[in-house]
Amino acid sequence: MSTFQAPKGTYDLIPPRSATFLAVRDAISTPLRNSGYGYIETPGFENVELFSRGVGESTDIVTKEMYTLTTKGNDHLALRPEGTASVLRAALQANLHKQGNLPVKLWYSGSYYRYERAQAGRYRHFSQVGAEAIGAEDPALDAELIILADQAYRSLGLRNFRILLNSLGDKECRPVYREALQGFLRGLDLDEETLRRAEINPLRVLDDKRESVQKQLVGAPLLGDYLCDACKAYHEEVRALITAAGVEFEDDAKLVRGLDYYTRTTFEFVHGGLGSQSAVGGGGRYDGLSEMIGGPALPSVGWALGVDRTVLALEAEGIELDLPSVTSVFAVAIGDEARRLLFGKVTELRKQGISADFSFGGKGLKGAMKDANRSGARFAVVAGERDLAEGVVQLKDMESGEQQAVAVDALVDAVRAKLA
Repeated sequence: MSTFQAPKGTYDLIPPRSATFLAVRDAISTPLRNSGYGYIETPGFENVELFSRGVGESTDIVTKEMYTLTTKGNDHLALRPEGTASVLRAALQANLHKQGNLPVKLWYSGSYYRYERAQAGRYRHFSQVGAEAIGAEDPALDAELIILADQAYRSLGLRNFRILLNSLGDKECRPVYREALQGFLRGLDLDEETLRRAEINPLRVLDDKRESVQKQLVGAPLLGDYLCDACKAYHEEVRALITAAGVEFEDDAKLVRGLDYYTRTTFEFVHGGLGSQSAVGGGGRYDGLSEMIGGPALPSVGWALGVDRTVLALEAEGIELDLPSVTSVFAVAIGDEARRLLFGKVTELRKQGISADFSFGGKGLKGAMKDANRSGARFAVVAGERDLAEGVVQLKDMESGEQQAVAVDALVDAVRAKLA
């Protein structure tokens, strides 16, 4: 056993389970790729201020959960705790918003880092697939992203998830609500840190998961009662478009999410089989984030879906994905001449796009066939001195056990025909 182990709150992706993670990433990204979203990848660390400005200084992410470091050049950096701020920073830096094609539609996949109390479904290193539509204020964009996420989950076979939907208003109507909520919170028996948070961003208190706080929030003013006419109309259009697409959702007047940059539309995907960490993804509109990090006004909307939590949701529903076999053909060579010949044939098969593997290590027939079985290959190609003397190899169907002699020169075509 190694002296070292993965850090607490992290995990290693190891075959065969890692194949499920790859399949989930592909399923989530496929609807995006089919809808005009281009791939973007950003560094694993950014300037600390990018997150403190964008995510919000009152959030747990910034105050408690960010991994920060100071470089030898005295730069203050943070491992990225979420994707939106990084993607928007990259889009602004590359002037994508000036190329005359708004919205800029981007998708990404990667690892994110938060120092949280490790538990089932909550990791300090986790994987997400996200999407951002930058530079347009249009309820159809909000609806599109919600529909695409629903499509991705259903393509995986998930059924026991719910979509929660709310509106957080905008800079016109939220200040009025903020004042009303702060007045309510000041009358509660809250600890000093929570009261301080209420003064910075009172919506964060609504997101407090402690039962002692939630009990006191009964009767708190709801943002929906303070929405201006423009925000009400915008939200109703989002709801109408989602409904017309046949996507079911639930209105949740208390949904605020955990980041400060959200405005208007906010949504969350929750799954009943994950216990306390029920959120498998979420997002919303963030019309002021660009200005917060020094850019121009660029109304935008996006989401991030947790790959690891989606895998847990699949397991909770007992869903096993139909994953393609890693190997289609496994070559077993007996003797040096056969090794050289079959190694060449394996290379030919791979060039033809056929997944093929080889029995390495000079094992005997029995041990090599065990490797072929473990590989999951549909066919085994076996050859020894007698076979080569006759100019053939043995092609064995690993499912039926049937075996036939195939001319060496015809092997690649024979395998391709059988796999067609």
